[in-house]
Order: sequence, then structure tokens, then C-alpha cells
Amino acid sequence: MVDTSLIQEQMPVVGSDGGRIGTVDHLDGQRIKLTRTDPAAHGIHHFIHVDSIEAIEAGEVRLNRTTAQAQDEWGTSE
Repeated sequence: MVDTSLIQEQMPVVGSDGGRIGTVDHLDGQRIKLTRTDPAAHGIHHFIHVDSIEAIEAGEVRLNRTTAQAQDEWGTSE
């Protein structure tokens, strides 16, 4: 399990393929809330479950899913 205390606001979130998914707004329980101002967000907050995290390194959150898979799975409800 990844140490979620390492997640910081404004960290980029990338897929396993290196594609950009979004930017961390904050940690919301067991989910990462992404900023809605990121171009990929289209003005909506999206959420990624922490089980999707492969690693937190080099100043970014890297997921264990491709960019497309993560975007297919992300939630939008508060």
C-alpha cells in the first residue's frame, strides 16, 4: 500500500502510460480529488481511488492504470 501522506496539493497525476490525468486538489478519505481547473477535467472535480496508485515519486502520483482506464473509472460525485 502506498503512503498517501506523501500526496500533496498540485501534484500531477499520471497514468501507467505516462499520460496526464489531472492535478491533485486534495486527499478526500480514500480518494484523490482532482482539480476542476485542469484542462482534462472540463470544469468538474473528478475522483481517483487510492487503490489505483502505483507509486508517489519524482513529485507526481503514478497510477497502476493507463490514462484511458483511469478516466473511464474516475468518479464525479462529491
